[in-house]
Amino acid sequence: MTYQLDERMPRRGTLSVKWDLGQELFGDAGVLPLWVADMDFKCAPAIVEAVTERAKLGIYGYTTRTQEYLDAITGWFQKRHGWSIDASWLTDTPGVVPAISVAVQAFTEPGDAVILQSPVYNPFYDVILKNGRRVAENPLLLRNGRYDMDYGHLESLMQNGAKLMLLCSPHNPGGRVWSKDELVRLGELCAQYGIKVVSDEIHCDLVFKEHRHYPFASLSPAHADRTVTCLAPSKTFNMPGLESSFTVISNPQMRERFADRIDALAIGSVNYFGPAATIAAYNESEDWVNAVLEYVRSNRDYTVAYLAEHLPQLTPVLSEGTYLLWVDCRALELGSAELKELMYREAKIAFNEGSIYGNGGEGFLRINLACPRALLTEALERFSAAVAART
Repeated sequence: MTYQLDERMPRRGTLSVKWDLGQELFGDAGVLPLWVADMDFKCAPAIVEAVTERAKLGIYGYTTRTQEYLDAITGWFQKRHGWSIDASWLTDTPGVVPAISVAVQAFTEPGDAVILQSPVYNPFYDVILKNGRRVAENPLLLRNGRYDMDYGHLESLMQNGAKLMLLCSPHNPGGRVWSKDELVRLGELCAQYGIKVVSDEIHCDLVFKEHRHYPFASLSPAHADRTVTCLAPSKTFNMPGLESSFTVISNPQMRERFADRIDALAIGSVNYFGPAATIAAYNESEDWVNAVLEYVRSNRDYTVAYLAEHLPQLTPVLSEGTYLLWVDCRALELGSAELKELMYREAKIAFNEGSIYGNGGEGFLRINLACPRALLTEALERFSAAVAART
């Protein structure tokens, strides 16, 4: 099937966080938004049909999950990633970030140190600090245009008493798809020091064909026994507003502790549209995902070439997965406030400014590539013109 990914969908005035908060967040309602991580592509036809038929029922009551829903999840991860998941390991959550927050509450105590690898998705900081825990930052090493883990520093944090690690796999914003060897080595350190792992794998299906995503918990029983894997179809199929997400926890004691915390917070209910959309996504929409991946990869390559020609002082970090591109703008010698001024006021665009991602992020920008090529081109042209006007 051919999908109209070049079509510019009218999203302003649709209660879109991405498109309708320009005035509030950027001081200009006309700012072109390539920031928050949702796609400007219409969902797969099977998902649209499933949600439409569900809406036609006209009574939007409390919703349960079915065996078909569980089978859709386990079948997808077996087929796509070679990971055999028992349905009993699944716990529904209202989102991946809430699930990470629940795990921090369930497996650490106030004041405990929680490891993250910066620069990293900014809610990781919030779920640590706002739960009264301490951030133990393990900065990634940017070498030859690629991020690597600093295992020596990581081990020192574990030796100093950290209790939990938040793993971003694939990595956001850096675009790394961690290799099997890298994850095995990480798991060995965690086992040695008794560290539990919360693995955010929401981007796991968005990996370019030269690379492969390895679910951390799939690598060995020892890895699985200490891991909470946070997953959702939301990034893969562009349906975050349906709040269909889940965790995979094979360790029964950890799963019970996590589920008890979900119950205590009363956040375990299922979205009315979630199961139907999830079934349609995992059972009927793989071709759409593959088409989107090819389109995003083409947008990545186009952006890298555009920057090389028009803004050669900027250095993209070539992404191996996700639909996000991390760009080193430090040669512009602008602080975070000045980069925002350049984007919002002068270029009238919104990329994500890098300092929000922590150590190593200042001077970088994150660009959302999941949009029609014409929209991406317009944003790049605006940005290039604004930079040129300053020089």
